[in-house]
Amino acid sequence: MNRFGEMHCSIAQAVGVIGEPWTPLILRDMFLGLRRFDDLAEDLGISRNLLARRLDHLVATGVVEKRPYQERPVRHEYLLTEAGRDVVPALMTLMAWGDRWSTPPGGPPALLVHSCGRQFTPVVTCPHCGGEATAETVLPVPGPGAARGPGTMVLAADL
Repeated sequence: MNRFGEMHCSIAQAVGVIGEPWTPLILRDMFLGLRRFDDLAEDLGISRNLLARRLDHLVATGVVEKRPYQERPVRHEYLLTEAGRDVVPALMTLMAWGDRWSTPPGGPPALLVHSCGRQFTPVVTCPHCGGEATAETVLPVPGPGAARGPGTMVLAADL
């Protein structure tokens, strides 16, 4: 187990599940519609062994579902679970950051179009006032799970 799983921090816990190299790109490809092992391996150019390990981890953590689509030989497709679909907005936000701060030559490789038909750039907003949530507008405070220990020492300092 990596050290992230030992930290009492939601970000560390999330990184322990989806923060391994290649994992966000695997999830991106699945969101884009790739479901079969061979298609994922080809698109990413990743070794089959590494892809198999990442997919096994995502299945074990409930982010991806492995479902057989062929019996002889047995072949599987991989689908995002509810937890996997819930990470997509975070991937879109990461994409927006990449588009702003490290855009590949020629501009963004993908654009996002909402179901309303309009192109957009993801922005995190407050569900109460609609204001943008940024480093300048949000104040982190200890939550009900705050505890002294690795990953939460700053928040738990006043406990």
